[in-house]
Amino acid sequence: MDSRVYFSREEMFRMNRDRLLERGVTIQEIAEIAYNQQAKYNKNLTMSVCVESVEKILSYRDIFHIVQLSIELDRLAEEKKLRSPMQEIILSDFGMFGIDELLGLSIAANYGVIGQTNFGDIDVNKPGAVKRLNEEGKKQVKCHTFLDDVVGAVAAAASTRVAQIISEEEAKKDPRFTPIQLDLDE
Repeated sequence: MDSRVYFSREEMFRMNRDRLLERGVTIQEIAEIAYNQQAKYNKNLTMSVCVESVEKILSYRDIFHIVQLSIELDRLAEEKKLRSPMQEIILSDFGMFGIDELLGLSIAANYGVIGQTNFGDIDVNKPGAVKRLNEEGKKQVKCHTFLDDVVGAVAAAASTRVAQIISEEEAKKDPRFTPIQLDLDE
């Protein structure tokens, strides 16, 4: 069997996008959560910046691993292919489980404390697709124990990334700004 473990950022993005679509989540929906979280602070914000941020985040290796693992765990629970007691814990989205939030926090932590704070806000208020996924999971239409937190965390990370981009643009407007040549990959 010829299996791969290394993927380019483009491949990781496509696989994440495709898995999310299989589970009924679009990049646009995630970007809308980020947009709504940031629009109150940045009146010139555009959806395209939020979409670009979600796409960028979905191409990162650590995020790729979390998204793929989370969706696979939800799918296995749906198909009743996990062993007890994890089968029942994950399928019921047991409130004391917390590993789903831990994975969400791990994604959000890539954007520091603000990323984690933004994730907390989304996790508590459950906007947009996060609410829909959570409700489907509670009704046991599908298992979204991990996915609702992953979607919220990607939105939180995108929201924070957008704020960082805007802060950088503002910093460059300052007359005291002195550019230097750095070769920084995002």
